[in-house]
Amino acid sequence: MARNTGKKVRRRGRRRKRGFATWSIGKKIGAVLGGTLLGVVVIGSVILASKMNKLSSVKLDTDKLNISDEVKHEKGYTNVALFGLDSRENDLGKGNRSDTIIIASLNNDTKEVKLVSIYRDTLLELDDGSYNKANSAYSFGGPEGAVSLINRNLDMNIEKYVTVNFNALVDVIDAVGGLDLELTHDEVVHMNNYCVETSKVTGKSYEKIEPEVEGTYHLNGVQAVSYSRIRYTEGGDFKRAERQRLVLQKIADKAQNMSVGTVNKIIDSVFPQISTNFTLAEMIGYAKNLTKYKLGDSIGFPAENTTDMLNEVGSVVIPKTLSSNVLEVHKFLFGSDGYSVSSTIEGIESGITAKASDKAKSGTTIEDDETPGSKGYSENYSNNSSGTGTTRSTYGTTGGSTYGTGSYGTSNGYSGGTSTGSGTTGSTGSTSSGTTGTTGGTEGATTGGGTTGDNAGSTSGTTGLTEGTE
Repeated sequence: MARNTGKKVRRRGRRRKRGFATWSIGKKIGAVLGGTLLGVVVIGSVILASKMNKLSSVKLDTDKLNISDEVKHEKGYTNVALFGLDSRENDLGKGNRSDTIIIASLNNDTKEVKLVSIYRDTLLELDDGSYNKANSAYSFGGPEGAVSLINRNLDMNIEKYVTVNFNALVDVIDAVGGLDLELTHDEVVHMNNYCVETSKVTGKSYEKIEPEVEGTYHLNGVQAVSYSRIRYTEGGDFKRAERQRLVLQKIADKAQNMSVGTVNKIIDSVFPQISTNFTLAEMIGYAKNLTKYKLGDSIGFPAENTTDMLNEVGSVVIPKTLSSNVLEVHKFLFGSDGYSVSSTIEGIESGITAKASDKAKSGTTIEDDETPGSKGYSENYSNNSSGTGTTRSTYGTTGGSTYGTGSYGTSNGYSGGTSTGSGTTGSTGSTSSGTTGTTGGTEGATTGGGTTGDNAGSTSGTTGLTEGTE
């Protein structure tokens, strides 16, 4: 029989949980993820700081940016000018025409970014009061002159800019693993042609797509950049701007999931090809919210337009009215905020009308500032018709396919004598659907060339366009 000694037996209980151990599963996961994100941000900040010397920085004089005091600018938005240059020597200053001109508007509350592509050939007023293509502003005045042009002609208040050598996107696209894009037959053909030049300039390789048929393709950097540069298909520069926005959208989607290693790799290759006036602190601030940003809708400017060939300027996109197009941009970016155009816009609108009346004469030699495979390419031009669709580079009032001396052919060229783009066309010329020549680069020299035939009303242009290497 067991004895009862009267002593109490103490049983050791479980220790009370304290600190991290008492947190719920959800809170623990949140803490781990938050700590990881904080680590990524800190590492990213260190990386940015260590790479800043690779960036080209140009300070802009805000007094010369033409920000109108007449306009009540919306608060809560950060508006940035994005410029894409095709610079072989990686020179990002004056002397380079901006192949891409985009307004990126960030809603600081919703983190939504909207894009407005300004067509490079748009007839606008420069700082010196002259009227020229929008892309000439960068050539004459560098980033300061280009930002000033946007503010002056669109009643914007942009102070920040980022300029990228467009070929730098080759490295970015390769770093994120390439892009999946749906291409038409014509886009495949022209992309293959542009790849020759893009590969030569960047030193990067690619595989030609064969057979050249429409479909969805996984493109590497050389191919995707070449795709975004295509101009000579139906829609011309209008369609090219759409392609550029699509490529940026695809890159932005992939950027949401980039690792620190990928970011570091991109910075090393891309920073030397970027010019900006963002400070390190500003870039780190935006980098912290990178995963919160979302790319919203995009539009082209001017949405309502005509096209023509002007004396001393060349092929241009003309806003039907500058006021209505600027109103549309402000409504798109900022909603219906009661904005009305400034007197500056009204004055520029009158100047555009006057300049647009100075049409190129028949037989005038016009320099095309962007003919693939050549520099300062010239061709004879005949401007004998009325209305839109009058020039070699005419896209039609809504981005159509009329190219002056012939509508865009089915064999990558310009059909001879079949378009209404240059007056009333007579009998069909010697070439009806662009054929491939033997010189001028990969695709050949004159596609759809030859005299366009007799014309009872007036003589349309003399030759097709030399496509060169594209």
